[in-house]
Amino acid sequence: MAFLPSPPMAVAFRLKIGILLGLLFGQAQSARLYTEEDPVVILSSDSLKQSVFNSSSAWLLQFYSSWCGHCIQYSATWKALAGDVKDWAQAIRIGVLDCAHEKNFDICKEFGIHFYPTFRYIKAHDTTNDYGKTYHGADRELQTVRQLMVNFLQNHTKQDWPVGCPPLDPARSEDILSLMGKKTEFYTAVIVEDKDSYIGREVILDLLPYEGLAVKRTLSSDKLLMEELGITSVPSVYLFHPNGTHTIMNVQKRLRFFFSSFLKLLPGVHRKQSTSSLQRPQPGNNGQGTQVEWKVFEKSKVYMADLESGLHYLLRVELATHKTLEGEELKTFKDFVTVVAKLFPGRQSVVKLLETLLEWLVSLPLEKIPYDAILDLVNNKMRISGLYLSEQVQWVGCQGSSVALRGYPCSLWTLFHVLTVQAASRPDALANTGFEDDPLAVLQTMRRYIGTFFGCQECGKHFEEMAQESVNQVKTVDEAVLWLWRKHNQVNARLAGSMSEDPMFPKTQWPTPDLCPTCHEEQEGLHVWNEQMVLAFLKQHYGASNISLKYSSNSQPEPGPPAPDKPKAITKPNNGHLNQNLKPSPDSIPKHQKRTEISGAGEKLTGVQIEARPGMTFLGLGFSSLDMSLCVLLYTLSCVFLMFMFFFFRSKRWKARNYRPYV
Repeated sequence: MAFLPSPPMAVAFRLKIGILLGLLFGQAQSARLYTEEDPVVILSSDSLKQSVFNSSSAWLLQFYSSWCGHCIQYSATWKALAGDVKDWAQAIRIGVLDCAHEKNFDICKEFGIHFYPTFRYIKAHDTTNDYGKTYHGADRELQTVRQLMVNFLQNHTKQDWPVGCPPLDPARSEDILSLMGKKTEFYTAVIVEDKDSYIGREVILDLLPYEGLAVKRTLSSDKLLMEELGITSVPSVYLFHPNGTHTIMNVQKRLRFFFSSFLKLLPGVHRKQSTSSLQRPQPGNNGQGTQVEWKVFEKSKVYMADLESGLHYLLRVELATHKTLEGEELKTFKDFVTVVAKLFPGRQSVVKLLETLLEWLVSLPLEKIPYDAILDLVNNKMRISGLYLSEQVQWVGCQGSSVALRGYPCSLWTLFHVLTVQAASRPDALANTGFEDDPLAVLQTMRRYIGTFFGCQECGKHFEEMAQESVNQVKTVDEAVLWLWRKHNQVNARLAGSMSEDPMFPKTQWPTPDLCPTCHEEQEGLHVWNEQMVLAFLKQHYGASNISLKYSSNSQPEPGPPAPDKPKAITKPNNGHLNQNLKPSPDSIPKHQKRTEISGAGEKLTGVQIEARPGMTFLGLGFSSLDMSLCVLLYTLSCVFLMFMFFFFRSKRWKARNYRPYV
């Protein structure tokens, strides 16, 4: 016979069950499957109707429940789909609504949602308050749903066609042939494909946010057009240049990602910007009316000029905002100098300067160090032969179309990529530093430097969030190389299309197919990285043998007596994003960007506010206050030692003179 609990026990039992269910439901409410960081539009009862009805774009909605097991498993696919088609937003957008949320109960009931997940397509410009068309197919894989989105768009009529969506039907052959030899203001790419292929339509939608290019498609069944264009295999892309020339576009793999990537990288093709953001100086103009020489460079190279210019700005400008280094700041700087001095694959004069700075920092038993002392050594005030770091900034691979773009943050990323690769290629380089056998040596040093010294606090906070999320999962130096590459691409994806993006250098997922075709693959219609090939590419690209000395400054001062102290200028840089160059104000422009002639000086000094620093000169040798303090300390210790030795030997002599043996 079944056991029947007594009434008090039954009450207690029901109370426990109620509490348990409440906790489970509360977890379902709080543990949302989608966040604001995901590439989906999170809708609610307050925003659903006003967002999707009479919208300029079509919508694909997922009504889900946060406690539904299948919804939880499918969320990764839905996020991947939304990320894959995020550039289609002008034509069709992807949204989600959680029916498990109490405030959404009524709206889910109104839309007739009975099962989870439920997918609904809602046409653009819908004024009938139609609740959309439900997708009932069993195949919900990413590629299938993406192709269904294309089909849904083509089901629109001319009257309700999405405003931002170009034609997706095949172009007429006479329209294509009329482009032969015709000069225009933009490129025209014609994708020739089979009737059942979706590549052409998907590439057209991929290029929606870009300007400087028109994309059309035509079918391989048009044999006359195929013969005129000289195309023998499909899919292929035929490219009409603005100057009237035309040719077949050569790509290593005939895949959607390769076609889209190559077209996005064409000169003059960039993301559409707002009116204000488009009013930028052209290449060669620094934004202040002064012409700057544009340097021709190879994308496949790393330039020593970028690395040295970054070190110059870091040591002479950014660090200058900290008048004294002590505590955690001093430890962070010591660790940073240790890693850079041991791993930097630079010219001998720079490496020797870094090693000298490291030896000096390690040998000083001080709890605080004034920045002036560091600057004196970086500037080699003692004129030690072979120590030199140029003060001339030469952005090459990191140059931007204006002074406000790229530059220093680009060089900082490049520097840390180089250091991670060097740590992986030279496992013994950090021996006897406290970092040996630590795969996180470079990453943790970078993390602490950015959090402590990098001027953009918001950028530092974003990087810290990324580090907290997964940096402790790195177990080898190769994983450290790949971790930094993934996070750099994550930052590029977040900042793509923002004001910090240089229209000449769009923030794409790197390396691009033209640099590393073997790094890219496609699985079930979705682009994936071949990380084994990516690692090999990163080690080659950021290796010492691929660093070019072109444009590097070769002028070094002749060794001689120490230079006398001069007033030093402290400027506080106006740092931007880690992927954005610095845009200094007229009163805080670093030495390499603005110089004025100071009368009577006999040389060019920085055109910023001069701040005299306490110091003292002795016989014209230019010793700093710290140097003199150390001299006084050593002199005092020497005197005390000599006095001790004097009295010690004198007492020995006195004892020997007055000693009388007992007879």
